[in-house]
Amino acid sequence: MDQRLSLLTIGVKDLKLIREFYEKKFQWKVEAGNSDIVFFKLNGLLIGFFSEKSLAKDAGVAITQSRFKPFSLAQNFSSIEKVDQQFKVLKERGVKIIKNPEKVFWGGYSGYVADPEDNLWEIAFNPFIKLDSAGNVLGHAEIKNL
Repeated sequence: MDQRLSLLTIGVKDLKLIREFYEKKFQWKVEAGNSDIVFFKLNGLLIGFFSEKSLAKDAGVAITQSRFKPFSLAQNFSSIEKVDQQFKVLKERGVKIIKNPEKVFWGGYSGYVADPEDNLWEIAFNPFIKLDSAGNVLGHAEIKNL
């Protein structure tokens, strides 16, 4: 299988609320969507939000009751200052701040925000990830023991 990602689909309880959050708070533009699913085009892939009941049915799995999701999404920036600027903007838009940005054990600087269904977004400066001028990932430096 090719080492790439084309589409990330996240099952949600309230699609209308999620769509409104990403359009208004993150100010993303809808690529396509209807009453069952919405897609946003990111830098080289699509993220889709789909009714969690429909996603579970499509995959043939049961829905668990836990609200914690053992994953986070991340957006990396080229400097600590740009992370702080992004947090300022998100706070002004009323985005739920989970953890304010701070220096972290692995050598970077990051904090967390959440959408209305507690999908975590890490907003970070990672000095080991190489980005181009548009914020696309070019690569990652070798990881040493922490």
